[in-house]
Amino acid sequence: MIVILGALIVMGSVVGGFMMGGGNTLALLHLSELIMIGGAAFGALVLMSPWKVLMDLVKQAFGTLKGSPYNKKAYDELFKALYELFMLGRRGGMVALEEHIMTPDNSAIFGKYPTFQKNKHAMDFLCNGLRPIIDGKIKPDHLKLLLDIELDAMEAEHERPIGVLTKAADAMPGFGIVAAVLGIVITMASIAGPIEEIGRKVAAALVGTFLGIFISYGFMNPLAVNMEFISIAELAYVRCIAASVISFASGMSPIMAIEVARRGLSSEVKPSADGLEAMLKSLNQAPAK
Repeated sequence: MIVILGALIVMGSVVGGFMMGGGNTLALLHLSELIMIGGAAFGALVLMSPWKVLMDLVKQAFGTLKGSPYNKKAYDELFKALYELFMLGRRGGMVALEEHIMTPDNSAIFGKYPTFQKNKHAMDFLCNGLRPIIDGKIKPDHLKLLLDIELDAMEAEHERPIGVLTKAADAMPGFGIVAAVLGIVITMASIAGPIEEIGRKVAAALVGTFLGIFISYGFMNPLAVNMEFISIAELAYVRCIAASVISFASGMSPIMAIEVARRGLSSEVKPSADGLEAMLKSLNQAPAK
């Protein structure tokens, strides 16, 4: 909703200022200019992007409408789920985590925290991080390298759609100039016509330049920045999981493993040390069945 509100403010400010200056909003409505600019931008996106990047771009763009889901409540659920999981592993050994890690959808622990359980990327990351330790395939001190590689790949995958959208936004003023030049070509072909008709055609050509710049700096570039912030929030959430898993696998107590992860969070979502300790100690520490 904030994205929609911001878009309305941008559009209202520009159109409102235009009308206050005596302009007629109908003068800005030229379907031919929109088709030229919009079609060129869409073609450039298709030309520069693999299919998966395009699909990720659409997904991330629509994701901005809902905003970042990684709020304080999401982190509280994450910390509780990790604490219960680590406590089980401390009492019964890493093998006690097998049923929860191998089939997380049926886990009694994760089932208590639906927000975390429904986050497929975070759940897969947690399970993939703990599975090699449970299986005994790697030593705990090698786990950081494994998770760092996965985090780097995830970060690169998030950046590709944002980079594509940013490049398309940077090209929009150029597409606006192309539309304006074509409008002038049409005008020159009618140069012997009535002065009113020539004026309308010149105005339509200038609208092409206006739309290219306006869409670029008023919508596409801000949208790319919003997508980047949501991507940063998701990566911070996954890095929080990595920090706690690595700490626990290295021998830290469950509450200290989560404290390590807490310290890397931004102030917006970071609970206080006392608040975190009180929240975790209030949990039912009975083994999950």
